[in-house]
Amino acid sequence: MAKVVCVGEVMVELARGGDGRFGLAFGGDTFNTAVYLARAGIDTGYATALGDDAFSEQILGLAAMEGVGRSAVLQVKGRVPGLYLITTDDRGERSFHYWRDTSPARLLFELDGWQEVAAQLVDARALYFSGITLSLYSNAGLGRFLAALELAGERGAWRVFDGNFRPRGWGGDLARARTVFAEAMKRASIALPTFEDEVALWGDASPRATIERITTYGVREVVVKNGPGGALVYADGSLIEVPVEREVRPVDTTGAGDSFNAGYLAARLKGETPEAAALAGHRLASAVIMHRGAIIPRSEHEGLSAH
Repeated sequence: MAKVVCVGEVMVELARGGDGRFGLAFGGDTFNTAVYLARAGIDTGYATALGDDAFSEQILGLAAMEGVGRSAVLQVKGRVPGLYLITTDDRGERSFHYWRDTSPARLLFELDGWQEVAAQLVDARALYFSGITLSLYSNAGLGRFLAALELAGERGAWRVFDGNFRPRGWGGDLARARTVFAEAMKRASIALPTFEDEVALWGDASPRATIERITTYGVREVVVKNGPGGALVYADGSLIEVPVEREVRPVDTTGAGDSFNAGYLAARLKGETPEAAALAGHRLASAVIMHRGAIIPRSEHEGLSAH
């Protein structure tokens, strides 16, 4: 199966359990997607920067255990990864608190070795990144990343963009966020936005309006995720509404969009239609939100795949 490289940040995760105590794990939006892609049998690598501490080594160990390639991971002496803490309300909706300002992932395209990372991106069959990925980098880092996307596109790679927008990551600077997102969309071939995020950043009135705006950049395939409202898919010039198969009461919505994207992209890489891929995304996301944390146990994922 074609090689996918996911780009972004993986952090230490502290999630409050049902007993009120916090459990330690690791996660990050594009890393979660990488894990689920690898579990689906897709040859997947991850591009980021970590420290040389025990937590960074554990992250590398997790990636190895999940079959996620690590050749595009740089390590910085004396640094530690970012940290995020998750709390959920009685409806399963989550709140995040971050400590990531000095995360080495922010410097990925400015560190010694960034050229080798960029070369791996250019050689990939598909690149996957998000709005959170874009929020990490300085203007210099962004320029190098966007150039790699462009070169990868010239070689025929899929460039898959999840418009995951978190205002805090942009310091409240909506103008800069819009500018950077627009530059990314000019270089994307598939967009997997969440409608709630598009409303927050662009003020879109409907999922259809989101598709109309994004396709003006030349994006050929767009899937707008809308939670229990299902997904609106644009592909081959047609619009298709793909509802969720059954509505579930979530335990924790962390990783819902990340897992949908993995289910969708894995199915598309295996030759499924966009509609079938959206159904696969819904199925995986529905399973993920029934567990706490971003990455569900392998046994639960394997059981899902068997159905």
